[in-house]
Amino acid sequence: MNPARLQHLLQAAADRRLLVVGDVMLDEFVWGRVSRISPEAPVPVVEVQEETCYPGGAANVARNLRPFCAGVWLCGLVGEDAHAGRLGGLLGAEGIETGGLVAEAGRPTIVKTRIVARQQQVVRVDREKRLPLDAKVLEQACETVGGILGKVDAVIFEDYGKGFLTQALKDRVGRMAREAGKYIAADPNPQNPLDWSGVDLLKPNRSEAFAMAGMPDPGAAADPLADSALLEVGGRLLEKWNLPGLLITLGEHGMVLFRTGAEPYHTPTRAREVFDVSGAGDTAIALYTLAICAGAEPKEAAEISNHASGIVVGKLGTATLTAAELRESFQKGG
Repeated sequence: MNPARLQHLLQAAADRRLLVVGDVMLDEFVWGRVSRISPEAPVPVVEVQEETCYPGGAANVARNLRPFCAGVWLCGLVGEDAHAGRLGGLLGAEGIETGGLVAEAGRPTIVKTRIVARQQQVVRVDREKRLPLDAKVLEQACETVGGILGKVDAVIFEDYGKGFLTQALKDRVGRMAREAGKYIAADPNPQNPLDWSGVDLLKPNRSEAFAMAGMPDPGAAADPLADSALLEVGGRLLEKWNLPGLLITLGEHGMVLFRTGAEPYHTPTRAREVFDVSGAGDTAIALYTLAICAGAEPKEAAEISNHASGIVVGKLGTATLTAAELRESFQKGG
């Protein structure tokens, strides 16, 4: 993609607005160093040097979108606790609209705490409580989305399998979005087997795609376009939910875009260094969807998504990127 075309798409994206619906959480990072093993147990002792926190899950998708577009709305479920307040403050500081967050007493805000030493994750501690979605929460979320849809160009479902995205919620929000003529993308979770009919794009990673297709993964081939198992999975999923588009992320092998009636399109990885893959899928779906809303062709959107993901895996923590970094990546990688 030439610089002029990329700049045109970035300028168009700056006027777009999107809604992210899904599992929101708070990502905490405890950064430190290890110099000895504990005398109490054969585990490293991490001497804490810094602590940071970021919006995670669906909130990280919103965070990835915000530097590139005019507005981002977020709909998800939090608890009535201090972590919810902290998450709301972080989102507000980045200009993300939080009026779609629904608070439920008795359900804690999801928090993932990662302890990192020497650029390596030592352990992750998850705080969550998986409970059935209350009917009142469903109604409140759908009512909130109904009031937001007229302001946005697209809806992204972000499913981390934490219980907020039920079939009823996906179907009702999806129906409202289709009736309003909005582009719909989804990042699925096979542990939450939803019917994804009606979305314009589904973005699983390789293992998720094989799981949803009900096929064992024999391992990746060097050339994804010669990977017969992967190609069969792509065809199965397109047919299963009558999908117009399917973007399968492949880690070090880049991405493959499947579309009904078109040949699969492979874009190789653009990552130069990989420090942390957490949140890379959030970046991929965020930038693909935004690019489509800005007028990009699907292949162009896949290239933008792939470059963006390659940038964030080169950063530690739940990272985002800037337009300047994206332009620089295209200049270096073509």
